Amino acid sequence: MKPYALMFSLSALLSAPLAAVELPGPVVSPEWLQQNRDAVVVLDVRNGLDAFTGAPEYETAEDGSKKLVTVGGHVPGARPVDFNTLRVSITVDGKKIDKMLPPREQVQALVRGWGVNQGDVLVITSPGESFDESDMAARLYWTLKVHGHEAMALLDGGNAAWGQAGLPLVTDAATTPAAGNWTAGELQAKWFAAAADLKPGQASPQLVDARPAPQYLGLFFKKPAVTAGGHVEGAVNFAPDVRTREAGLARGFFTADRYRQVLGAVGVKPEAGSIVYCNTGHMAAGAWFVLSEVLGVEGVKLYDGSMHEWTTLGHPVVGLD
Repeated sequence: MKPYALMFSLSALLSAPLAAVELPGPVVSPEWLQQNRDAVVVLDVRNGLDAFTGAPEYETAEDGSKKLVTVGGHVPGARPVDFNTLRVSITVDGKKIDKMLPPREQVQALVRGWGVNQGDVLVITSPGESFDESDMAARLYWTLKVHGHEAMALLDGGNAAWGQAGLPLVTDAATTPAAGNWTAGELQAKWFAAAADLKPGQASPQLVDARPAPQYLGLFFKKPAVTAGGHVEGAVNFAPDVRTREAGLARGFFTADRYRQVLGAVGVKPEAGSIVYCNTGHMAAGAWFVLSEVLGVEGVKLYDGSMHEWTTLGHPVVGLD
C-alpha cells in the first residue's frame, strides 16, 4: 500500500463512528452500559472537572463487601464535559442575558473537541447524586438534540448508580481525543422556545415551571439571575424533587407510568406543544427530558432564556409576594 493510501485509511478509521448499537430507550442502566461500553461514546458532564479524577470512597462491611459512600472518578473511557462551556451570554433588546444556548458553530466545535463523530451513539452521564446533576445531563442531551443528534441516552442514576452496581469508577486523567467530525444541524424549532412563544394566562401552550415550589410561588427568595419572584401567569409547577427517585446515593428516573401519575398529581398534562422553563434553562431540561423523551410527547419546547430573560426584559410574573 502506498504511504498516502495508508494515511488515508488510518484517518478514515479514526474518524469513523463506532459500531452501531441499538439503544433500549432514552435511559439506560449501568448494566446495559457495561455490556455495550465499547460501542458507545460516554460523555461525563459536570460543573467543573476537578472531581473527574477524584477518588471514590467505599465502606467495607464485615462480610468483605464494599459500599460506595462518596462518588468520585468516572466511568472508564468517559470523556469529560464542563457544563459551563455549554452556555454563553448574548444580548437581547440591549440587555445581557446569560447561560444561553451557544451558536451552532460553537456547539459543533465543542462536540468535535470531545472526539464525537457523526453517527456515534452517545451515553450521557453525570456524578448523579442530585437532580441538579441529572438536569445537567439532560441539558447536554437537549443541546445535542436541538442540533440534530438522535442516537443518545442518559445513564440512569449517573456515576453514583454505576458505582453502586459494583462497577469501577476510575481516576485516570482525561486524554485529549482526536477531533471528531460531528456536524451540528439547523436548530430544531420544535424543541426550542423564545419569549414570544409564551402566552401568559392562556391555556395553550401549556407552560410548565420546572423550579422548586418556593421559587415558583415567589416565597422567601429568588435566584440572583431572576429580578422578580413568582412565575409566568398560568404556569403549572413540575418541581425537581418529584422528577427523580432516590436510590442510595443516586438520583434516578421513574418509569413512564409513574411519571404519568406524578404529572397528574401536580396538574401537568403531558400534551404536545408544552413549554418548560426554570431560572436559566438548566432545571427545565430535566422536565423537558421527562415529557419529551421518557413520555414521548410531541413538540415539547424548552424556553432557553427562562425566568432570567423573562424578568430581565420586564415581563410580568405572578406569585404570593
